[in-house]
Amino acid sequence: MPQEMGAVANRSKKGIPRLYSPPPFLSLGPVPYSWEMLVVKDVAEQLDELTEEFLRGSGVLVLPAAFSAEQIADARRIIMEESDANAGTATHFQGANTGKLALQRRVWNLLNKGTVFSQMVQQPDVVAICSNLLGSAFKLGSIAANRLLPGGPGQEPHIDYPYWDFHKTDEFPVGMNSSFALNLQATILLDDFTPTNGATGYLPGSQVDLSYPSDQSVFDAGMKRMTGRAGDCVIFNGMVHHCAMPNNSDSDRSGVLIEYLPKFVIQLEDQINGVDASIVERASPLLRQLIGVDYKFPELLDQAPPENSEGRNAEA
Repeated sequence: MPQEMGAVANRSKKGIPRLYSPPPFLSLGPVPYSWEMLVVKDVAEQLDELTEEFLRGSGVLVLPAAFSAEQIADARRIIMEESDANAGTATHFQGANTGKLALQRRVWNLLNKGTVFSQMVQQPDVVAICSNLLGSAFKLGSIAANRLLPGGPGQEPHIDYPYWDFHKTDEFPVGMNSSFALNLQATILLDDFTPTNGATGYLPGSQVDLSYPSDQSVFDAGMKRMTGRAGDCVIFNGMVHHCAMPNNSDSDRSGVLIEYLPKFVIQLEDQINGVDASIVERASPLLRQLIGVDYKFPELLDQAPPENSEGRNAEA
C-alpha cells in the first residue's frame, strides 16, 4: 500500500511537474490518491493548471468530497435497486468476459431515475472545468452507472466515446489528434475505489497522442489506479487509456459515469428522446443545455424562417 502523505503537494501554474517528478503519492485520507491525479482545490485559481494537466499531463484530475453523503447514499440506493431489478442491460468492452456480464451491471438514462442525478450533472466545479475545456455550450453525452460486483472481471483497456472505436482508423478524419478534447469524463465514486475492488486502471499521459490501446503489456506496465473515497469525483480525458479492473473484494464497487461533450458532437445516449418531458419542463437553463433541447441542429432548413440566422450579424 502506498505511503500516505499528510498534505497535498503544491503545483504552480508555471512549471507543472511532469510524470515521475513529484512525490509518489498524494493522500487526503485513508484511501490514497495516486500522485498522477492532480487534486483540485480551487477551480478558479487552478484553471490553467487543470487545462494543462488534462490535455498534456496525466489526463486525470480529482475533486475530493465533491458530493454530500446524502447525495451519494441516495444515488447508491437507486443504482442498487435498478441493477437488482434488471441485470441484463447494454455494456461495453467485455468481449473476453461474455460469461460474466451480469457481474458488471449498467444503469442507463439516470436523469429519469432520480433528481439526485440532475444535481450531479450540474456540480459547479465540474461545470466550470467543462466550460473551459469543451466550450461554454457543452452538453451531456451520457449519465449512467457501473456496478461491479464481487468477482466482476473488469474490462479491456479502451478510450471513450466518440473515440471508442478508434481502432477503425479509416472511419475517422485524417489528421485527427489530441490537441483538443471532444470528451470529458466524470466518475462519481459511490463506494471507496481501491486496488482490491477494481478501481479504474489508467495509463497516465496516454491521451497526449491519440491512439486506441493495442498492447496489454504496455498498459499493465504503466497502469495506475483512480483510487478515492465515496463522494469524490474523478475527471479524466476520454482519450486516456483506461478500464475497470477486476473486483477481488467481497463487496460491490459502484460509480456514476458522466460524459460531457462539445455542443457539436452527437450524444451517446439519446437525451432528446430519452429524458422524460416532465424533467425537461422543470429543468434549469443549464440542464436544458446539457440535454440539448435548445440546440437547433440538426435543423430542417427548408422549414426555417427566411432570415439570416448565422454569422456575426445574424438576426436575433
